[in-house]
Order: sequence, then structure tokens, then C-alpha cells
Amino acid sequence: MDLQSKLAVLADAAKYDASCASSGSSKKHSLGARGMGSTEGMGICHSYAPDGRYADRVSVNIELPSEASLTRLAPEKSAGTIRRSMAHLREHIDEAKAERAAADDATDRTIIEKSVVLYSSYQLRRVYYSAFSPIPDSSGLLPLKAAPLMREHRLYQTDWLLRFYGFDAQELFASPDGMLDLQIDPKLAWALQHRELFPVDINRGAREALLRVPGLGVRAVKRIVAARRGRTIRLEDLQRLRVPLRRVLPFVVVPGHVPRQLETSGLERQLRGQPAQLSLLTADA
Repeated sequence: MDLQSKLAVLADAAKYDASCASSGSSKKHSLGARGMGSTEGMGICHSYAPDGRYADRVSVNIELPSEASLTRLAPEKSAGTIRRSMAHLREHIDEAKAERAAADDATDRTIIEKSVVLYSSYQLRRVYYSAFSPIPDSSGLLPLKAAPLMREHRLYQTDWLLRFYGFDAQELFASPDGMLDLQIDPKLAWALQHRELFPVDINRGAREALLRVPGLGVRAVKRIVAARRGRTIRLEDLQRLRVPLRRVLPFVVVPGHVPRQLETSGLERQLRGQPAQLSLLTADA
């Protein structure tokens, strides 16, 4: 296949990319200027973000998390070549990114451990995950059924906990099969497995402990820590911060509230939601 044919195939496939990676960046294009993002013809930059801007990032497809999977499902790929490409990007591109890890029989733990290596070895800002979706006339080795988008969502949640909440990858996999629970988010799952660490006192608990409370995000914890320097944080203050009290209150102590459900078997059942298959048009808040 000649270069033009390859570019045509790649450019056509790029229209399915739905990454919002360029959101927040300045608009630029290469029509009569020096920026990236020309829409004329086909090429490396012939890809769009959902907000209509011209793509301005470079990525390398890791394809699969293990060399065994790569050999079995994509024998034309080379793990060594992929690693060299990543090293090259690290040297020459400040914001190198790994775009996706394709789905095979690898566990969630394997995928996340691969991401940890990528973050630590190549100083990436973000790793992307993409749920497998079958295409016509694909290899017989590939599954016929699409992977649940909820699995992709759980991987992103786990990735977020590693990057911003101080978790270690091994902490988040209680299941011996190495898979994340699709019915419950990984932070809540961890908290239910470590009830001895709760409840956390909202007014006295360390920032690191508050970050591990289900329902408390980084921004809410920052505001709580700042506010409690001058006054006592009460239940109504948490309400004003719009934290999900149903998830938070079983794990914290505030004036007038001491949780009584931590040792009960019904707590997990109460907090578990029904599993749902996400679509490309909806997002799980």
C-alpha cells in the first residue's frame, strides 16, 4: 500500500475519534499560518475535537497491554518499536500522550499497571482508554460483542484516583480476577473494603484522608480544608458544597452526625447502584 492510500485509510478512521483532549487550548489552523489543523485533504492533522477545533496533539497507540496479547492479536506490531516510538516522543514532544489500550482478555489490573508504567517512564499527562467495538470482517480472534462502556468508565475513574487522589494501583483491585466492579465505582469499593479507616472527621481529618472519602472530590476537599481554618464545618456547609450526602455521610463525622452504618451489611447494598450500559451520547456523573 502506497503512502497516499495509507493516509486515506488513517484519515477516514480518524473521524471516529471522540477525544476532548484539545478542549481549553487556543484555536489555530494551518491555512496561511504555521499552526496545525488544516482541513484540506488528508493528513496527520485531519481530525476534529467535539467542540469543532483542529486537533493539536500527537499520540502513539499502545494497542495492547502485554507483549503476549500483541503477538497473538497484532503480530505485525512490535513491542520494541512501540517502546522506541514512545521514547522518541518523550525526547521531542513535551505533551506526548498514549491514546488508547485496545480490549482483549487482559484484566483491568493489567491495563492500569501498563498505564502506571507509561506515566512514570514517559512523563505522560494522560492515558486514554477505548472500549473495544467490533467491526465487519475483523479477525476471528477478536470478540463479536462490544466491551461494556462502563468498563471504560471504571478505568478512567481508577486512572483519576491514581493521578489526583493518592491511591496506589494495587489498592484498588480487591477482586482476585483483577477486574473492576461495574456496579460500584472504585473509590467506594475501596472504602467498603477498608471500613476500619472510617469515619473521617471532616474538621480534623488530614487532607489525604478526606480525599479517600467516597463522594468528596478534590475541589470539595480543598474548600473544606480552607474553610475549617476559620470555623467549624457543619452538615449545612456540606450541603452548600453540593457534595452527594448519601455517599459521604456514612464515612464522615460532622457536628450532629455520627455514622451508624459502617459495620452493617446493608451499607454496601444501599450504596450500590444498578449497572448501566453507557452510550456515546450520555455520561455517568
